Amino acid sequence: MSASTRAAGLVGSPVPVLSVSPVVLSTPGRAVDLEVRVSAPMTGTDLPVILLSHGQGHSRHLSSLNGYAPLANFWAARGFVVIQPTHLSSRTLSLDSGDPEAPMYWRSRAEDMRRVIDRLDAVEAAVPQLVGRVDRSRIAVAGHSMGGHTASMLLGARLTDPLDGTEVNLTEPRITAGVLLAAPGRGGDALSEFAASNYSFFSAIDFSGMATPTLVVAGDKDASAHLTVRGPEWHADPYVLSTGPKSLLTLFGAEHGLGGVSGYDVAETTDDDPERLSAVQWLTWAYLRTQFHPGDSAWQEACDALAARPEPLGRVESK
Repeated sequence: MSASTRAAGLVGSPVPVLSVSPVVLSTPGRAVDLEVRVSAPMTGTDLPVILLSHGQGHSRHLSSLNGYAPLANFWAARGFVVIQPTHLSSRTLSLDSGDPEAPMYWRSRAEDMRRVIDRLDAVEAAVPQLVGRVDRSRIAVAGHSMGGHTASMLLGARLTDPLDGTEVNLTEPRITAGVLLAAPGRGGDALSEFAASNYSFFSAIDFSGMATPTLVVAGDKDASAHLTVRGPEWHADPYVLSTGPKSLLTLFGAEHGLGGVSGYDVAETTDDDPERLSAVQWLTWAYLRTQFHPGDSAWQEACDALAARPEPLGRVESK
């Protein structure tokens, strides 16, 4: 049985999805107003929210509200409201690099997610089909690559601001679950010379306070040599160095694209694999499903299905 076939049995049939973009949230003081895409099932109530933070690949529009359709569509078709901001780091904006936070705008990225939560009334007003259907007590954050760094900060990781040496705590208590996809690991001697020179905010991140329940997804072939000298194990740091409850999904043979999470048939996915992508889709869905519905068996069933494959796509460990 293929991963996609097994997934269909675990998560049920998808429902039609509505997707609206750009939803523009007026943001005084920001270089440009915050634009988001909202994807949601056409039916259902009490829908949990996933805030999805994009990464920083070579393609222009993947690093924006237009990317990550394989995840956004899958989650929305199975009961979640998915909200995707275009961060100031997006290649679609090409903002003035003279900003002290450029090019990654690490603090602004996290603040974008908090603004979305603050402005859920405006989001619902812009998408009338959603009015009264969103459960604001159940909010998760997910992010890939640099988006994983953004998500980790909201989940409780802290760092030292390279500009003034102060500790930065951007933990968002309204977020109660997370998914980190190929996220950066620890700094210090783990960083490549390039990362230490160009992304100094990576240098002193501390995962010890990241207590929010989180699924960390890492590829065992994701060397990310431009960022780290430690190889693929670097991407497991948010699991290894944080407190529980956490789970780690290690995908066998996966590189940074994790089978194709950032978009359909994109050239920068060096490990394009529909089976691997399917596993990421249904395992992340199952994890968040169980987090938001305690007692639901989706996560355990997904882990069992993964382990039962004659040729497993990966392994799960938890603490």
